[in-house]
Amino acid sequence: MAKIARVGHVVLNVSDTHEAIDWYTNALGMELMNHDQGMDMAFLSFGQSDHDIALIKAPEGVDTGSPGLSHTALQLEGGEPELQEIYGRVQAAGYPIDFTADHGLTKSFYCFDPSGNRIEIFFQHLHDQEARDFMRQTGAVLDPYELEAAPAD
Repeated sequence: MAKIARVGHVVLNVSDTHEAIDWYTNALGMELMNHDQGMDMAFLSFGQSDHDIALIKAPEGVDTGSPGLSHTALQLEGGEPELQEIYGRVQAAGYPIDFTADHGLTKSFYCFDPSGNRIEIFFQHLHDQEARDFMRQTGAVLDPYELEAAPAD
């Protein structure tokens, strides 16, 4: 049987592509690969793929945000220091932090991009078999997690 390997990319409706590009490149450190002005669609990469997230101008009258989608989770390289750094950049960009969470196998914070799409930024705390065993035995965990922004350089 054919099997899906992974999520290839996510396409998000945004109200203003220029504002969204600024947030995803400056707050999250993504690279703008291309901005098709005709379609008003931008392609951004974390550096390994041609694009991981695409941003498209929502048609007039279409709501942006996460009405049918709870959130998009983005795994960062590293651990708590890197999470603190991005947390600080997101705070500095002036968009709301929704909450922080210890999920047992990951630690994260949830925020909103300029168009109201909920984004989870996380680092993996448990890995491989240990993570799969945790999910099978424990399942979803939503514990408080204290996270402070890393000091500015």
